[in-house]
Amino acid sequence: MRHPASRSRTRALAVGLALAASALVPSVSAGAADQYEWAALGDSYTAGGFVGDPLPALGDASRDGCDRTTNAYPDVVDRELAQFPPGKPVHLTNVSCGNATIADIATARQTPISPVQPPEGGWPAVDPQTQRAGLNDRTDIVTIGVGGNSLPFGGMLLKCLEQGATGKSCREYYTNPPEGEESIEDKLARVQDEYIEMLAKVHQAAPNAKVITVGYPAILPTRGSDCNRLSLTELGSITHADVDWLRDDVLKKLNSTIQRVTGFFGDRYVDVYSSSVGHDACQPAGTKWVEGICGDAADYWPAKLPGTLLNCGLINKRITLVHPNAAGHANTAGHVERAIRIALSER
Repeated sequence: MRHPASRSRTRALAVGLALAASALVPSVSAGAADQYEWAALGDSYTAGGFVGDPLPALGDASRDGCDRTTNAYPDVVDRELAQFPPGKPVHLTNVSCGNATIADIATARQTPISPVQPPEGGWPAVDPQTQRAGLNDRTDIVTIGVGGNSLPFGGMLLKCLEQGATGKSCREYYTNPPEGEESIEDKLARVQDEYIEMLAKVHQAAPNAKVITVGYPAILPTRGSDCNRLSLTELGSITHADVDWLRDDVLKKLNSTIQRVTGFFGDRYVDVYSSSVGHDACQPAGTKWVEGICGDAADYWPAKLPGTLLNCGLINKRITLVHPNAAGHANTAGHVERAIRIALSER
């Protein structure tokens, strides 16, 4: 008997192929306007979270709970393209949103969870990012950085902290999961299916755009033993063996999945992992491009993780949960800018 997950993957692939084929139908050529249109889609690794001034600014009525910031790579690239235009100006529409999943890019309405000055009753749901960005046949460039929250990597990280603190293995937990929990193999297979459908819908919405996907950086060291398990500014109680497992069997395979699906559509994949090796969360301040469980962040960012006992304020830090700092975003920006310039030169 065929496994239900296999049928689901077959349906996802079929949908992806059908939508991709429809996206190849000729339409009005983009690029005829007096500026290029670039849409930046993605999760917190695109939005920035805590790496600069909030966009929109604190107190602005248009804040949406997505935590975009001025030092996140879309804004960094935007400034570079403004200073050195690739033939004509580039107009950025950045709708990336912290905690976004693959589904939130083109299918689902997301309810943002920003901890920064939320309105009474919480943040209202926002439309899928393709709608918010207004993708159409005049969109020239779409960059997408998403996938981690669909595993979800953050949830797995917290489980690894919990397992490590009690002398257990999160590798074992996700390799032979309890009832109701997906194995890591099933998680990655599902992410692949979701990514196929998402990219197909992006192409359908922006049939003339060059699509660029962005992978994740080297969050974890090349050796788990490089981490100090007593330090929350690194990876805390996660065992060294689980750090190695998270690196090789989760993060690298997630990037490989994104790259593989990107290639299937003939799109461009930006590898930021290779250039960030040696700048992971277990490196000293000034060397790391990814903050640890607790790290340095702007003053408006919280020190406590809601719903948990984790309080980084006790060590004069903020909750950063292995997200890139400004140096990490600057590295990603360099690679994304190059990819955008190449893509525009090919139009």
